[in-house]
Amino acid sequence: MALLAGGAVFLFCLYYYFFVSLNHLPKGELLTETVSPNGEYTVNTYLANGGATVSYAVKGEVVYHKKKDKRKNIYWQYREETADVIWIDQHTVLINGVQLDVRKEVYDYRRH
Repeated sequence: MALLAGGAVFLFCLYYYFFVSLNHLPKGELLTETVSPNGEYTVNTYLANGGATVSYAVKGEVVYHKKKDKRKNIYWQYREETADVIWIDQHTVLINGVQLDVRKEVYDYRRH
């Protein structure tokens, strides 16, 4: 029974790692670098090349300058090749039409 439970936990971890978490996305080629109006955040966008059989994707990453430049992936969209980034206010950014509060929100096409 313990072996079965351990196997279920392992499978869940694999599923989370590959299909849920945004922490393990490919780095990609830098598209844009946009600083927030107050200079507290920077949003970098990258073009991820999936290879010959997979379309391009755009990844957005926020850099928290007040937290020792900690980075967090906040945007992941498949079948995109460009990034239009506009700051709405001090904490809100618009990436390709998706509005995000960089302090707490993420967008992942796999869940929308």
